[in-house]
Amino acid sequence: MQPFLLFFLGAAVVAQAPTWKTQLSGSTAELRGISAPTPKVAWASGAKGIVLRTVDGISWVGLPVPEAEALDFRDVHALDAQRAWILAAGPGAAGRIYRTQNGGTTWTLQFTNPEATGFLNALSFWDDRHGIVMGDPIRGRFQILLTADGGATWTAAPEVGMPLALEKEGAFAASGTCLAVQGTKEAWFVTGGAKVSRVFHSSDRGQTWTVSETPIPVAGPSQGLFSVAFLDAHTGLVVGGDYQQKDNLAPFAALSQDGGHTWKATEPKPAGFLSGLSTVPGAKQTFMAVGLVGTSLSKDAGQTWTALDTTALNAVAFADGTSGWAVGPKGLIVKYRGPHLGK
Repeated sequence: MQPFLLFFLGAAVVAQAPTWKTQLSGSTAELRGISAPTPKVAWASGAKGIVLRTVDGISWVGLPVPEAEALDFRDVHALDAQRAWILAAGPGAAGRIYRTQNGGTTWTLQFTNPEATGFLNALSFWDDRHGIVMGDPIRGRFQILLTADGGATWTAAPEVGMPLALEKEGAFAASGTCLAVQGTKEAWFVTGGAKVSRVFHSSDRGQTWTVSETPIPVAGPSQGLFSVAFLDAHTGLVVGGDYQQKDNLAPFAALSQDGGHTWKATEPKPAGFLSGLSTVPGAKQTFMAVGLVGTSLSKDAGQTWTALDTTALNAVAFADGTSGWAVGPKGLIVKYRGPHLGK
């Protein structure tokens, strides 16, 4: 009787260990965008014009965007099962923003980038009306687009409010999370490719920006920061690495406790290239980081880390402490399976 009980209890513990469970996406495209507005509703996006949605937390359905088969939807932001925006990353007019208000039955093209040398990277929203898009430098400054009407109109932020970009500095559209918002007005984005990795911060919904350096090394155009997330207005994390050398073990993560003004290196596990970050609603001190090297979990605001998995992933998003998804190469979608991350 006792051995059986020990085996049973041991199996229960194993069953509760944090892990990922693969879900069928019906696609083989590279997926880089993921948004999880509720515990059962999630949206994913990626190459070849792919947009996917689940409304039961299990099964995924494709939502075709007319004449978008050649576009690369690197980011998606959803409010619920019906309302979402998708961003096509790419040079010039390949950079576009679409919106649906009926669950992907129809899509409205809201914006096409008029900047021939521009490259849109990510979008996010503070609420259902106020949103922001970030793109690579044009005329020496990062491109910022703002909306106050749900994307019906997008306007460029004042160039005078943006510090000059460094030589070769840019952002990485690897997961839609090189840009993050928090609260009602805070925003941050991260960069790489230059002599240092930097974090830009706005406290007025993208009108003006300050910039700070991080200890994350840069030794070439494929290195730098790829993702940023903030638990609140003060505590934030950035991760990155080298997408051409996923096992590069240099320190590629840093923490801030002052809103992004200063940064201190930290060490996620497994060490290597990480491209996506998520906070976890209902788990106040939790960060989840994913990348080609695998999945890292911190439950103490980024101070210490646990390696969960070595599956290659691009982006991650959580709706609450037990409901989260990540996406990756060849149509990969995985769902979190494990105990509540806030406990």
